[in-house]
Amino acid sequence: MTDPNAIQPSELDQLPDRDPEETAEWQASLDAVAKAAGPHRAAYLMRRTLERAEGTGIALPKLLETDYVNTIPTAAEPGVPGDEAMERRITAWNRWNAAAMVTRGAKHGVGGHIATFASAAWLYETGFNHFFKGKEADGSGDQLYIQGHASPGIYARAFLDGRLNEAHLDNFRQEAGGNGLPSYPHPRRLPWLWEFPTVSMGLGPLSAIYQARFNRYLTNRGIKDVSASHVWAFLGDGEMDEPESTAALALASREGLDNLTFVINCNLQRLDGPVRANFKIVQELEAQFRGAGWNVIKTLWGTAWDELFQLDTTGALVRRLREVPDAQVQTYQTRDAAYIRQDFFGKDPALVEMAKLLSDDKILECFHLSRGGHEARKVYAAYKAAVEFKGAPTVILAQTVKGFTLGEGFASKNANHQMKKLSVDEFKAMRDLLELPIKDSDFVDGVVPYGHPGADSPEVRYLQERRAALGGPAPARRVHPVAPLPAPAEKAFASFDKGSGSQNVATTMAFVRLIKDLVRDKETGKRWVPIVPDEARTFGMESLFPSLGIYSPKGQTYEPVDRDQLMYYKEAKNGQILNEGITEAGSMADFIAASTSYATHGEAMIPFYIFYSMFGWQRTADQMWQLGDQLGRGFLVGATAGRTTLTGEGLQHADGHSPVIAATNPAALTYDPAFAYEVATIVKDGLRRMYGEAAPGEDPNVFYYLTVYNEPLPQPAKPSGLGIDEGIVKGLYRFNTAESAGLSPVANAPRIQLLGSGTAIHWVLQAQKLLTEEWGVAADVWSATSWTELRRDALEADAALLRGEERVPYVRQALQGAEGPVLAVSDYMRQVPDQIAQWVEQDYSSLGADGFGLSDTREAARRHFGVDAESIVVAALAQLAGRGEVKATAVKEAREKYGL
Repeated sequence: MTDPNAIQPSELDQLPDRDPEETAEWQASLDAVAKAAGPHRAAYLMRRTLERAEGTGIALPKLLETDYVNTIPTAAEPGVPGDEAMERRITAWNRWNAAAMVTRGAKHGVGGHIATFASAAWLYETGFNHFFKGKEADGSGDQLYIQGHASPGIYARAFLDGRLNEAHLDNFRQEAGGNGLPSYPHPRRLPWLWEFPTVSMGLGPLSAIYQARFNRYLTNRGIKDVSASHVWAFLGDGEMDEPESTAALALASREGLDNLTFVINCNLQRLDGPVRANFKIVQELEAQFRGAGWNVIKTLWGTAWDELFQLDTTGALVRRLREVPDAQVQTYQTRDAAYIRQDFFGKDPALVEMAKLLSDDKILECFHLSRGGHEARKVYAAYKAAVEFKGAPTVILAQTVKGFTLGEGFASKNANHQMKKLSVDEFKAMRDLLELPIKDSDFVDGVVPYGHPGADSPEVRYLQERRAALGGPAPARRVHPVAPLPAPAEKAFASFDKGSGSQNVATTMAFVRLIKDLVRDKETGKRWVPIVPDEARTFGMESLFPSLGIYSPKGQTYEPVDRDQLMYYKEAKNGQILNEGITEAGSMADFIAASTSYATHGEAMIPFYIFYSMFGWQRTADQMWQLGDQLGRGFLVGATAGRTTLTGEGLQHADGHSPVIAATNPAALTYDPAFAYEVATIVKDGLRRMYGEAAPGEDPNVFYYLTVYNEPLPQPAKPSGLGIDEGIVKGLYRFNTAESAGLSPVANAPRIQLLGSGTAIHWVLQAQKLLTEEWGVAADVWSATSWTELRRDALEADAALLRGEERVPYVRQALQGAEGPVLAVSDYMRQVPDQIAQWVEQDYSSLGADGFGLSDTREAARRHFGVDAESIVVAALAQLAGRGEVKATAVKEAREKYGL
C-alpha cells in the first residue's frame, strides 16, 4: 500500500518534466551501469557528465569535489621553459642555507622554523624564476604574501642573489644590533625587502583578497593602471582554519578577481599534528573554494605516480586515495614498503594485484618522495593555468611533505614545527641528497657552514637573469619618489573656526562635512578613499553617494529604489566610496591596501575608515597592528564614540576603552577632539605629516585614530591666541578661564583646573559654571585632545633625561603656573586620562566611565557613571576640601543638593 504522506517523484522538482520517458531512460541507464559495473563506475560516469555539463556552460550546480588526483594530467603539462637542472641546484642551495641559518641561530636560543620552507621550496622557486613580476615590470609588479614560517627560505634566496650577506643570516631573529633579520615578513623592520606582514596567520589571505580588489579599484578609477599586477598569497593548510582566511572568498569570486592566486601548501600538518587527521583537508578546501566560486587546481602527486595511475584500470587506486585519511598518509611517509603494501594496497584485491607489479623502491619513491608540490614541472603547470584563467580567482592546492629533504628525523613528524636544528650528521646526509659541493672540513667546530656557489657562478647568473627578465628582485618594497601632495585649500578647514552659532552639530557630522569639502579639492580630492562598513547613513554620509558613487566593478545594473531622490544609492565602476557591507575585518583590509598604496603602487591615497568606535579596535585590533607593521597612513574614525553618548544602545555598543587599546599601538596617533575646529585642525596636520612635508624627526608612517561623537551640541568658535593649533596637535590647550568665560569669580576664590576630552568637555563647561555660581570656586577649562600623545611626549622627555638631555614634557609646560589641583574627565574609563598623571605637578585626580555600558538616556548614563556636571562639581569640591581650600561640609552639601 502506498504511504499517502510519502513525497511523490513529481513533487521533488518544481519544474515540469517535458519528456518523462526520456528521463526514465536516463535513470534506467544509470541503474543498469550500477548493477553491471558497480556503483563506482556509475559514480564515475556521473562525475564526468557533470564536468562535461559545467564545461559547456549548462547551468548546473558546480561539482564541489573531484577525485584525489591532479587537476592537470601529466600529458597536458607544458614544459618548463627554463633550465630545470639549474633551478634544482639553486633550490638546493636555498634549502641548505635556510636550514643552516635557523640551526646556527638556535645556538643563541632565538628559534626559527625549518620544516615549512623545506616543504614549499619549489612553490617559491618556480614563481621567482617564471612568474613573480618585480617592481620594474609593467604597472607595479606583483604583490607577494609570503607564508611567515617560510621566511628563512626567502632570506636564503636573497643571500644567493647578493642582497644579503653571511652577517645578515647570522643575525636572523637578532635585530637589536641593527643588522638583523626579522623572524617573519615585516616591512617596519626590513622595509626594503618585505611588503606585507603575514603573521598573525589568517590576515595574509584576507589582505591579499582586498589588495587584489584595491588594484582593480585603482585601475577602474583611473588613478593608475595596475591591471598587469598579480597578487600571490602563500598559505598553510593549517592556516586556513583561521576564520579570516576564508572570510572574503565570496567577495573575490563575486568581483571576478582573476588577478589573484592562493597557493596553499598542503603538507597536511599544522603546528601540533595533522590538519585533518581523520579527514582530508585538500578535499575540504576544494569544496569550500569551489562552493565560493573559485577556480581550483589540485597539484597532489609527482611523476612517479604516473605508472600507478596507468595500472589503475578499475579505479581502485583513486578510490583508495580518496578514503585514506590525512594522518595515515603521514604515517606512510615514515614507514617501510612492507607496511604500505599491507595497509594501503592490501585493502582491495585489485590493489593487491597492482602492488605485485611494483618494487619496494617504487613504492617508497611514490609514498616518500613524489608529491606534486616538489616538482617544478607540476608547479609550473599549475601556475601557468592560474594566471591564464579568466573570470575568477584561482586556488592551487599543492601537496607536499613538511620537512622534505631534511631527513627521516624531520619529514612528516608531528613535532617538526618545534624542531629548530639539524645535527652535523643530518646536514651531511642532506648535503649528499642535494648533491652540494660542501666538504666535511667546512664544518669547523661543529658549526654548519653557509653555502654559496660564487657571485659569478652559473647559478647566480641564471637567478639574476631570470629576475631581470621578470622586472627585478622579489620580494621587494620600494617607496617611489613622489612629490608631497599639495595641501587642500585653507577654506575647508577655516570654515570650522567660527563655530556653529545656534546650530547643534555632532563632531561626527563635523567630520563628514569636512570630508565633503576635501573630496571636492581639485588637487587631492580624487585621492580620498572613503571606507564604511554598511553604516554610511548612520554617520550622515548618504549625501556622498550620488556625488562620489559607491565602487562596484559591475557599475549599477539595476534601477535603485530611491532613484528619484536627491541622495539616491548610486553604484559605479569608478565609484570612490568602498561600502563593504557588515564586515569590519574587510573594511580594515581595504584600509590597509589603500593606506600603503604610496609604496605598493607609488600612488598616495588618503583612506578614511569610519566605524562604530566599539567595533573597531575591540574587534579588529590585530589588523590595526598589521596596518602599523605595513607602514600604512590614513585616518581611522571611531564614530558614535564614548560610553554614555550613544543613547539606548547599551553594553555592546558603549565604547569606554578604545583609546586604551589604541594607545598600545606605537603607530597610532589617538585623538579625542571635543569641537569641530579641533577635528579640522587635527585632519589638516595629519595630511601635512603623512602626505605633505613632515617636520624633521617626524615619522610620516603613522595613522590617526579620531573619536567623534553623535551628540548634537553647539560648536564654539576657535579661541584666539598663540599656540592653540600647537596645543590641539600636541594634546592639550586652555580653552578658557573662569574670567574669560564671563563667570566673574570673587577675588581670591579657590581655583581648580578642569581637563576634558571629547564630549566630556561639555559637562566640564557646565560644571565650571556651577562651581562659580553656586560654590564660589573659579575653574579654568582645558581641552585634552590627546591623552596618549601627551603621554608619549612625556615618555620621550624621560628618555632624553636619561641620556643627559634637558627636556620638559609638554603637559608640564602647558600646565606650568596653573593654580589649584587638576581634575581630568572623559567619556572613557579613567585609565585614559590617567595616562598623564605622573607628569602633572599639581594634585591630580580623574573621572571616567569605568565598568560595563548600559542602555538609558545620556543624562541617566552619565549620572550612573558619575561623570555628569554635578558629579564633576562634587569631585572638584572634594579635591579642594582635601587641600583645605573649601569647607569639608561643602562636599556633603553638594551631594545632597544634586541628589548624588
